[in-house]
Amino acid sequence: MEHRNTQDRAQAGRPRRRSRFSPFMRQLLFYLLFMVPAVTDVAALWLGWAGAMSWQQTLHEFGRYAFRFLLASLLVSPLRRFFKLNFMVYRRPLGLLAFSYALLHVAIYVCGAARLDLMRIVHDFLTRPFLICGALALLCMMTLALTSTRTAIMQLGRKWTELHRLAYMAMVLVCLHYSLAFKTWRIEPLLYAAFALAVLATRLFKPGRGEQTGGDPTGAAHARGKSGGKAGGDKSSRA
Repeated sequence: MEHRNTQDRAQAGRPRRRSRFSPFMRQLLFYLLFMVPAVTDVAALWLGWAGAMSWQQTLHEFGRYAFRFLLASLLVSPLRRFFKLNFMVYRRPLGLLAFSYALLHVAIYVCGAARLDLMRIVHDFLTRPFLICGALALLCMMTLALTSTRTAIMQLGRKWTELHRLAYMAMVLVCLHYSLAFKTWRIEPLLYAAFALAVLATRLFKPGRGEQTGGDPTGAAHARGKSGGKAGGDKSSRA
């Protein structure tokens, strides 16, 4: 029995098998992989390979991609808390993908739908309130993207976690933007909104004692722990 306990302790002390790619490389490859549809669609529009309705279709498709990636980034923490599935390393690229597709969504609206007509854009904002929700959501995601670096995490400290709660506000604004974008109520935007609200509702449950980032929408504690481990020479800090 004593021999068995000694073996168990020895196995527990062994370092975990590391991935072939560093966390940064996994994040980069993940981001580039899911940017492929954007590159191909923009190239098709630029080269005139798509049909007459392509601008409008691409506009809506990029908006849905932005919604999905933002929702996926907020889903990472509930999956970890309730199902013990750890995708924390992919939360940052998911947020950056949401911002990238939202930015392309706006660019296609300005260049394709509005034809760079400033007066039309102003008129649309005055007569279509859902555009204001979309613009505010984009500003929230831009703030999140610009402060997603480790340098920003270290400089802002605890304020970084509070700032990145803007992800929740962005999600609510995106739900309003998508739901109000049509003249009649449609099932798909309402389903997206219902699922998003269900994900946000998981924040009402208090995290357990063993959860370090249960209330953190973007994994600040995880990133700070990693940076602190490097500074102190702690080789056991997680990637």
